[in-house]
Order: sequence, then structure tokens, then C-alpha cells
Amino acid sequence: MSETGGEGARRTLADFALPSESGNEREAMERVAEAVRGLGLAPARLERLKTAVAEATMNAMEHGNEYRPGALVAVRVLASAEDLSVLVTDRCSGPVPTPVAEAPDLRAKLEEGEPPRGWGLFLIRNMVDELNVTTGEDRHTVELVLRLKGDDDAGETA
Repeated sequence: MSETGGEGARRTLADFALPSESGNEREAMERVAEAVRGLGLAPARLERLKTAVAEATMNAMEHGNEYRPGALVAVRVLASAEDLSVLVTDRCSGPVPTPVAEAPDLRAKLEEGEPPRGWGLFLIRNMVDELNVTTGEDRHTVELVLRLKGDDDAGETA
């Protein structure tokens, strides 16, 4: 299935939905890993993608769907010659996620001045090449993008 015509055509590698139940983030992670197997991602890059998918799915289940099992998290995996996109969509009950997440204050978290939670979007943003968030009337979608060409490698610093 192609999303757009021409050279930038994206094909669907996976399209599924999971109930908002604790632990289903692992199923999402494994299903995405299976879907992208033929793309030749380096092992470290694949592991970062899996971490980002699990975190985005967990955020969607917890914050977007408030762990209501009947509220599904949709996961769609698209690929073109240039990039890979994983879209994670919730039913929009919670706050709008912001892709410009600030770095958590590690010292404050360790000294219990801040809650230990709150690493999600910061972690995701540092695992992928691009993080996009869109919001509609009844849903939030977090898009995780990995470049398949070039020297870009999410998480690597000079």
C-alpha cells in the first residue's frame, strides 16, 4: 500500500491496534521490530527504535487513553526509500504531548525534588531522528522518524 505517489512513496509495513493495558507496549515494540526487519537497520538503531516505540505506546495508553482497555492505541509503520515512520495514536483524553520536551533535572529527580517520572518525550526525542506530534479533535498522534539514508544516527553525538 502506498501513501504518496512518486519517489517518496511510503508503503505500510504494519497497521495494528492494542488495548490500553499495561504490558502492551512490549507487544507494540516487538511487532514494530518484526515489521522493519527487512530494512537493514543497524542493531543499535533498531534497539533505539524499539525503546522509542515502547515509550510512545506507554504514554498513549497512560496519558491519552488513561489505561481504559476499550480505548485502543493504533500503531502504523510506514517506510519509503528515505525514511521510516512509526505513528502511535491515542484517543486524546489527556494533555497534548509536546515534542519540545525539556531535559529532566536528574539531580532534582534523584533528590526527590521532582517526581521520578517525566522522561518519556525527552527519551523518545533522543532515540529517533525526528519526533512530530499532531492533534485532532479526538486523537493525538506521535510520529517517530528514522532516516534510512545518510550518516544521521539518532542518539549519536560528536
